[in-house]
Amino acid sequence: MRLIGVASLALALALTFVLSGFGPAVTAQQDGQAIFRNETFGDEQFWTDVLRMHEVVATVAPADALALGLKVDVEALPRKLIIALRTGQVDLTDPAVTIELLRLNAVVGIQGKVNEAGQLTSIGTTCALCHSAVDDSLMPGIGSRLDGWANTDLDVGKIVALTPSAGLDEKTKEEFKNWGPGKYDPRHHAFDGTNLLSLNPTSLPIDIPSIYGLKGVGFETFTGDGPISYWNSYVGVGQMGGKGSFNDPRIGLFITQTPDLVTPKLLALLDYQLSLLAPAPPRNSFDRAAARRGERLFHNEAGCATCHQPPNFTDVLSGPVAGVPFLHDPDEVDMDPAYADRTATKQYRTTPLRGLWQHAPYFHDGSAPDLLSVVEHYDGHFQLNLTPRQKADLVEFLKSL
Repeated sequence: MRLIGVASLALALALTFVLSGFGPAVTAQQDGQAIFRNETFGDEQFWTDVLRMHEVVATVAPADALALGLKVDVEALPRKLIIALRTGQVDLTDPAVTIELLRLNAVVGIQGKVNEAGQLTSIGTTCALCHSAVDDSLMPGIGSRLDGWANTDLDVGKIVALTPSAGLDEKTKEEFKNWGPGKYDPRHHAFDGTNLLSLNPTSLPIDIPSIYGLKGVGFETFTGDGPISYWNSYVGVGQMGGKGSFNDPRIGLFITQTPDLVTPKLLALLDYQLSLLAPAPPRNSFDRAAARRGERLFHNEAGCATCHQPPNFTDVLSGPVAGVPFLHDPDEVDMDPAYADRTATKQYRTTPLRGLWQHAPYFHDGSAPDLLSVVEHYDGHFQLNLTPRQKADLVEFLKSL
């Protein structure tokens, strides 16, 4: 069926001054939001030219795209389409509907170009692909954006494995397919603008992290490789495939592309990311009396606050040298060293405790399915000898953060 559409939403572009006095200048935060949601950094060179994903997406039904974890922004949809979706009048098995959603700029984290003939000519990705969800207010997978929330439904590996490109061999595709929803391996490959480089021969996928509540933390990655913009550069260039430059001798990765479309946008992107607050726990979602008892345990008998220091519940900035992260050896916290060994620091950062109620599973590899598993991990490792009630109280406190 032919959907009734409206013009694509105009992107908010940063202005350094107000032209002729008409209207306010766009703030860095607004510019950063536009970058986060809509900027591909020219990564069409990877997703379109190399992986040829536009050929695949043009044949994918909306129902299948939603099943792979892709999300749709309800606020980008015209009212008639919203009503049609709500009343079941849209054929979600028709790939033409997918193309229309892309034309409307409604697929979160995907930028698609559609020509006048209705053909999808290119595909690019944005930061929002992995780090935005929706509230499912219209239907599962379709709702208002939740920027900063990890897309725990997104099956990146299975999506990439759909490529018709010969650039990925079948063994690699099978590895990708085994990642599962909400998982990604940022240390498996990197794209240098021309070639897909192998960083490690086997894959160790980790959880896609939520990126809210980062203000004051200082270091974003699980292993504290660098400040937030370091990681944005690493991902924007080497993982998304954007046109830019990234160089880190610690991991032997050197990528230079001109013009650099990534680096000039990092400051505005950082400004927006730091504005994303951790979501408050839902009303009546935890036992307040138990949480108060758990808070006392957290700061006293259990000793959790030794590393999870308020107000950001991490000690990553507590080291003797400013700007150098304070980190922990894997055996110090009883963590599998395999992922850390692939990074610049070979250590792990104390994770800030933010919005924990929202993003199970826990630890970098998702090895703790729930908060009780987290508590029991440290109870055993540090021989805390907590009682079942004390463990439950700690869980209620963690749910309150």
